[in-house]
Amino acid sequence: MIRTGDKAPDFTLPGTGGRAYSLADERGHVVVLAFYPGDDTPVCTAQLNSYNVDLSTFGGLGARLFGISPQDVASHEQFASKYGFGFVLLADVDKEVAEAYGILGPLGFYRRSVFVIDGEGIVRFAHRSVVAASYVPADEIEAAIRAAAGA
Repeated sequence: MIRTGDKAPDFTLPGTGGRAYSLADERGHVVVLAFYPGDDTPVCTAQLNSYNVDLSTFGGLGARLFGISPQDVASHEQFASKYGFGFVLLADVDKEVAEAYGILGPLGFYRRSVFVIDGEGIVRFAHRSVVAASYVPADEIEAAIRAAAGA
């Protein structure tokens, strides 16, 4: 299980925008990974919409946000288009990235989780929700970004 202070496992996943994204390509930037169980579900939609509202704040701090779930890119494209998300959604259909980050629940379902990774690839914030209906608020992510960026 990945914890604060650990090196973040690298990955490459297909995503919205028609290309693959690699964590290694983001070195030098703070990265926020928001793992969520499913596209277009009530809590996931509320969570990602709340992050989308604060996206300019995250970006102003030099952070890049990625949403990750086990649905395919076609589902992600539809979901992102429906709500106007300004960040990339990544498709972890085989759940290998979820497994690497230790966010799979007992039945193999995604546990809603957020990781903030600094520009050197070190996890500076790690949160795994125990209750499926809760998620990390955007202001808590903003504080984690500031800490990871040394701001």
